[in-house]
Amino acid sequence: MTDPSGIVPSLIPEPPLDCDACPRLAAFRAENRASYPAFFNAPVPAFGAADSTVRLLIVGLAPGLKGANQTGRPFTGDYAGDLLYATLLRFGLAVGSYDKVVEDGLSLVGCRITNAVRCVPPENKPTGAEVRACAGYLRSELAMLDGVRCILALGALSHGAILSAFSEKKSAYRFAHCAQHGLSNGLTLADSYHCSRYNTNTGRLTERMFEQVFEGIMPLLKS
Repeated sequence: MTDPSGIVPSLIPEPPLDCDACPRLAAFRAENRASYPAFFNAPVPAFGAADSTVRLLIVGLAPGLKGANQTGRPFTGDYAGDLLYATLLRFGLAVGSYDKVVEDGLSLVGCRITNAVRCVPPENKPTGAEVRACAGYLRSELAMLDGVRCILALGALSHGAILSAFSEKKSAYRFAHCAQHGLSNGLTLADSYHCSRYNTNTGRLTERMFEQVFEGIMPLLKS
């Protein structure tokens, strides 16, 4: 499978385009292929380089129906991507310009973006079983990106998925916006509220709050 960044192909495993590990998600993809035949409608691969230059791994929840599920690139095509990529560009973690399409020429610098669940779920709510079914891909990613210093969880579900991938006790690392947790393997797990339109519209997450997360992360990437 070709990585949407155009940089790879990656040796890190990705789900097959016709993955049927989660019957509910496979059925939902089939419905969307009928309703939106021009959409990507498949497990969305990670975006960014897949080598030792990656210092930051950003883990989201799952592809949005008319975002990544449409375009085939994480956080591309919806409001969450508007905020995420603008912030990455501001902090030098991306170059080029973000235009909500895979062909916009945007490249990531020292970071990579993936999702805890690779397929779009109904109502944007994956089940625990669906998170566990994708856990192997997240574990492989974390194992092969040997330069990673920090993992940013966008939302509590992603936070939990990362801890599960490392077999860490969730009770020992409570999710909290702007928190940083030193994991037993030496990596830092950073938390942020998800950069969704719902969170920004309700004031739960502001642009400044999101920037503060990255202000805390950047020194970790230089070690």
